[in-house]
Amino acid sequence: MKNTLDKIERMFYDVSMSTEKKELAEKNTVKYPAAVGTGQLSVMEKLRILTDAAKYDVACTSSGVERKGSGKGMGNTKFAGICHSFSADGRCISLLKILFTNYCIYDCRYCINRKSNDVERTAFTPEEICELTMNFYKRNYIEGLFLSSGIIRDPSYTMELICTAISRLRRVYRFEGYIHVKAIPGADPEIIYRLGLLVDRMSVNLELPTAEGLRNLAPNKNRSMILKPMRQIQNGIVNSREEVAIYRNAPQFVPAGQSTQMIVGATPENDYQIVSVAEALYQKFGLKRVFYSAFVRVNEDRMLPALPGGPPLLREHRLYQADFLLRYYGFGAGELLSEDRPNFNVLLDPKCDWALRHLELFPMEVNRAPYEMLLRVPGIGVKSAKRIVKGRRLGNLQFDDLKKIGVVLKRALYFICCNGKMMYRTKIDEDYITRNLLDTENKRPPQPDLIDGREVTYRQLSLFDDVTAAGMVPPPGGQICAGAR
Repeated sequence: MKNTLDKIERMFYDVSMSTEKKELAEKNTVKYPAAVGTGQLSVMEKLRILTDAAKYDVACTSSGVERKGSGKGMGNTKFAGICHSFSADGRCISLLKILFTNYCIYDCRYCINRKSNDVERTAFTPEEICELTMNFYKRNYIEGLFLSSGIIRDPSYTMELICTAISRLRRVYRFEGYIHVKAIPGADPEIIYRLGLLVDRMSVNLELPTAEGLRNLAPNKNRSMILKPMRQIQNGIVNSREEVAIYRNAPQFVPAGQSTQMIVGATPENDYQIVSVAEALYQKFGLKRVFYSAFVRVNEDRMLPALPGGPPLLREHRLYQADFLLRYYGFGAGELLSEDRPNFNVLLDPKCDWALRHLELFPMEVNRAPYEMLLRVPGIGVKSAKRIVKGRRLGNLQFDDLKKIGVVLKRALYFICCNGKMMYRTKIDEDYITRNLLDTENKRPPQPDLIDGREVTYRQLSLFDDVTAAGMVPPPGGQICAGAR
């Protein structure tokens, strides 16, 4: 242990430990399984192994909590707490994102750290976690800590080690920055409660959308084991808020809320099932975020799907867009998808896809439409919808006003009108609008399809089609705004 601490001191600014910290470090003797081999590697080698092993854990977002520093310690979570920076693959790296250990007693088929994999195993000690966090923070590399872990011996033993590290970081090192910790299903509820009083956010990975998928790919886990700590954290958050409302200085339990993560593409669930599960988690467990992680085939296993096109990153992106619609735009999972149409159109964002399937609601008069309906117009976000409602009190808005407000007109122009007029002469036709939305190279206003000087809808024609047939050519004058009827 002494040699390890000497190496840490040489690597980072020669920060000297106080007498109190040295005494506690001498007592910090953790007995790990022989397979972990904590004494065989330097701290930097451990850091290389355990940061790489943590890259598949998604949950690095802004803190979601505002807490001023006490003035006695170091750091705070004021003004979001996390300064976002992203790696080349889009992952947030503003936190020191590490595993406590990559040793694990479970054999989940999709996990790089499964016990049957022949990978280099190691583990930090609680003291090393504290030293790494403090020295990275002092160098302004990070704004907080994200700590997950494999499982040593059993969930309770591992959670006790994590709790020891976080407790030392808060109480001995006086670190008051943002801390996000993964709770391990099956751990003693008492340990989870103690840890919840020390951290800002906790999360329990749902792993896979359905219980059947979990049974097939993670035989050591079950859905009830995962939902139990999730329910405990939810109840702890509710009780803590009630106590704070009565007693101002009452300790806060997980003030930034809890989140979870689902792997997308490892099991055959469709988008409708995934979005429905996310909606149920928001409603029943009060989660702050549900994260989606595109499945990466890191193990050769016959139970895992082949990925000829690589990880389903675009599908992951569409699920994140749908998630925002659930949380901020008033959509329900049953509105976005259905059993008859269970998957998103990867070529269009979910909001545009919904609008194209409900063209009877459009074009929408922006000067009279309610706020809830404005949120459903492609190109109009939460901020721009609020500005529209506020601005139209002073007079009728025009398209130039909408552009200044922040409306993305290149998408919205097909679905809105101002004072009964659309921005351009546009047919309310699904094929026509879809073609124009997908035509990224077209920088001009939408142009009609013309045959012999007459407009036709954008659809596949056969040799025997008569383009002048009834229903194919819209009446002169184009589309009349629905709000003007």
